[in-house]
Amino acid sequence: MYKITYPNGKIYVGKDLTGTFRYFGTPNSKLLEQDFSDDEKKNFTIRREILWQSEKATDEEVNKKEVEFILKHKSNEPKIGYNRNPKFKC
Repeated sequence: MYKITYPNGKIYVGKDLTGTFRYFGTPNSKLLEQDFSDDEKKNFTIRREILWQSEKATDEEVNKKEVEFILKHKSNEPKIGYNRNPKFKC
């Protein structure tokens, strides 16, 4: 489980079932595009933090953990993050 933090402070929480170091998730590109100007898109830094990992967890357990961390970090709230599932309820 990882958390990506973008320059605007918004976050994306995701899982990587492959263990690939260079994987940065699949946030909605349209949401990202609208939050950054053309100049900001030319040079930016993101931060990737590992929140949790397991060598033994099943895919189902990882999926449950992903939802847990999304809710914990509130990354499904549009003002906070780029996750859109589970749906944010006002």
